[in-house]
Amino acid sequence: MSQEKKSIYTLQFILLCMSSLLFSSSFNMIIPELPSYLSSLGGAEYKGFIISLFTLTAAISRPFSGKLTDKWGRVPVMAVGSVVCLICGFLYPILSSVSGFLFLRLVHGFSTGFKPTATSAYVADIIPQERWGEALGMHGLCFSIGGALGPALGGMVVNAYGIDVMFYSSSFLAFLSIVIVMNMKETLEVKEKLHKSMFYIGRKDIIDIGALPAGIITFFSYTAFGLILTLIPDWSEHLGAQNKGVFFTAFTIASVLVRFGAGKVSDRHGRTNVIFVGLLITSIALFTISEGTTITVLLAGASIYGIGTGILSPAINAWTIDLSNPQHRGKAIATMYISMELGIGLGALLGGSYYSDQINRIPQIIKADILVLFLGILYLTYWKRKSAKKQNAVSK
Repeated sequence: MSQEKKSIYTLQFILLCMSSLLFSSSFNMIIPELPSYLSSLGGAEYKGFIISLFTLTAAISRPFSGKLTDKWGRVPVMAVGSVVCLICGFLYPILSSVSGFLFLRLVHGFSTGFKPTATSAYVADIIPQERWGEALGMHGLCFSIGGALGPALGGMVVNAYGIDVMFYSSSFLAFLSIVIVMNMKETLEVKEKLHKSMFYIGRKDIIDIGALPAGIITFFSYTAFGLILTLIPDWSEHLGAQNKGVFFTAFTIASVLVRFGAGKVSDRHGRTNVIFVGLLITSIALFTISEGTTITVLLAGASIYGIGTGILSPAINAWTIDLSNPQHRGKAIATMYISMELGIGLGALLGGSYYSDQINRIPQIIKADILVLFLGILYLTYWKRKSAKKQNAVSK
């Protein structure tokens, strides 16, 4: 039987997807409630740091997680990410000052700095190359389901039992993710024992130059996500939403519906072609969100944004792996995620700083980010032309 006809839905892959769904639910369920929670602590002016601090440590940890993924193993690195979520969920109610909250956001970032890096490498290990887009699309679908269930569940728990129970619920979901991960088979063929030398990061360990084009596109496309995570909870409340997670639920449902198909399309018609379409659709989504003055229009914009990111995510992930050296797959994936966190963090920091609880500024901030997406489109066009010229020169 050919590789194309073999099912990719093995027990390993299913367990991986379930672990990621729970992990995603764990850290996403608290996000919509954090802006108002920080305000209740007296730190309204620090809302831009809710996401930017999280992504700062995620980005800083990527070179370490990439190196550990390539040397220590995929499974232990995934477990570390979930353990951080478990610990932070228990500590939020305890460190209930503004400084304590901001410190925990800094620590919490290590979770996404570790688990997704090793997860993507694990997918590439167990799935044939010609079906990476499909597999990453399906995995992303599960991650997105967690991103939809988490905020909706978090809002319900807060309304029924209070915010402390929501934090503890986040820890419980992380615990379930750990249980699954620890029962998964390691896929790294040559595994080394954990050693202090693995934590030494040289200049060559930080960025994979070959994967940098995918990283640049990731940076441009994810600045919008930083804005949305920071601003949309307040904007949703301003427009009359009872549950501040409703935007993220609509966004994720739309993303889920297109991810699987988008991954397959990128396998057949090329990563960059699919990424180009995704960037255009995301631009349309931001315009719709910025023009909306009702919940209906906001949810329409959320759905379009979900379609755009659902197209972009599996294609960018697969493109990163395409560009990587198999021996340094963790480093390549880490490069892409560093770019993602820089984009999210910068978008959150700049957008949150300008916002300063002035609700009328939100539409213009979101609209301004359309220009950033067009920079991504221009770079992608340049890269495609440069790549085509290089291929033509080689063929001659």
